[in-house]
Amino acid sequence: MPLAEKYRPKTIDAIVGQKHIVGKDKIINNMIEKKFFPNMIFFGPPGVGKTTVAEIISKIADKKFFKINATNSSLEDIKKIIAEIGTLGTDNGILLYIDEIQSFNKRQQQSILEFIESGKITLIASTTENPYHYIYKAILSRSIVMEFKPISKEEIMEGLLKLIDRYNKDSIASLNVKIEAIEAIADVSGGDMRSAINILELAINESRLDREGNLLIDESVIDKLNIATAYNFDIDGDVHYNLLSAFQKSIRGSDPDAAIYYLARLIKGGDLISICRRLLVIASEDIGLAYPNAITIVKSCVDSAMQLGFPEARIVLAQATIILATSPKSNSSYMAINSALDDIDNMVQDDIPDYLKDSHYSGASKIAHGIGYLYPHDYSNNYVKQEYLPKNMRNKKYYIAQENKFENSIKKYMEALKASK
Repeated sequence: MPLAEKYRPKTIDAIVGQKHIVGKDKIINNMIEKKFFPNMIFFGPPGVGKTTVAEIISKIADKKFFKINATNSSLEDIKKIIAEIGTLGTDNGILLYIDEIQSFNKRQQQSILEFIESGKITLIASTTENPYHYIYKAILSRSIVMEFKPISKEEIMEGLLKLIDRYNKDSIASLNVKIEAIEAIADVSGGDMRSAINILELAINESRLDREGNLLIDESVIDKLNIATAYNFDIDGDVHYNLLSAFQKSIRGSDPDAAIYYLARLIKGGDLISICRRLLVIASEDIGLAYPNAITIVKSCVDSAMQLGFPEARIVLAQATIILATSPKSNSSYMAINSALDDIDNMVQDDIPDYLKDSHYSGASKIAHGIGYLYPHDYSNNYVKQEYLPKNMRNKKYYIAQENKFENSIKKYMEALKASK
């Protein structure tokens, strides 16, 4: 039996990580203490304890337990479980664990809805994807959603030390694992406890006897395995969009170091197009009129990156990222267009003033289109006071200049212009 399965935690106190939901007075422990288990959806990356917690609950809940994996199960499998309702051993209902529930289509998910509503089936589902994107909303509304987070390096090291202690109690040959080797395993596991245990198991097979006759695992053994650091990235998955969000928010927050870090993670994922699109929108959404040339510079960098491709594209993408992160910020353009679009959605739109309407055709003057329009270039400073908005929108202010060098100059210019006669 693989070590990860052999030493899978059997009690909630043995769970590694997830301290936000597991531990004294935390939600999972409270459920176990009261033996009250609602429908639950666990989501998070692989190897962080979702299945383990579900199996621990299954042993405590006074219900008949069924477990299926949505990647290789069908509607028929669900129907067979539903058919068990009311049979021997199901007096208190059924506890159904569906792993990778995102692989079930809407119809498959709907098939259990009636039974979780009645309480005949208690659902625990797990997924590596954001459930709000992949799970049928009626099931979501009847379930508690819990996020399982990647396990920290320190927690993985602690978990490995406990496993090694158990291994040494069970095995004839004792393990002598150097702390540097444990740290190296934790470094390459990518927050995945199962991955860390699998690496340890590989290392045991590559270990050698020390002078005391113990199996020695040091850094040289781990290096010999030549294992690349685990990296969780799916171009269509939640992690991808979370990285893009953190990337933009770091630039918006004027933190070039954090921005470069998230850029590096996106580059590791290989999605050049999403990085370029995000840089272009940041140049207008977050920097905007505080540094109008930013969009020009970023467009040049993006064009260069698309022509170069990886790995060279990383250099110009880093240049664009640092320029944006260290530029003055303004979202006045972003706020202006959003406010105008909101008014269009929520207000009746009066007709455009006749004098602003197109008059470049025969007969326009007969319906007063273009009549009375004042041509600004015929006036001093190329400006003449004139109403441009529809009648019911005349007092609307969409563009509000923010406090930065360029927009202060805009503000002064506009004030001077409107004060002139």
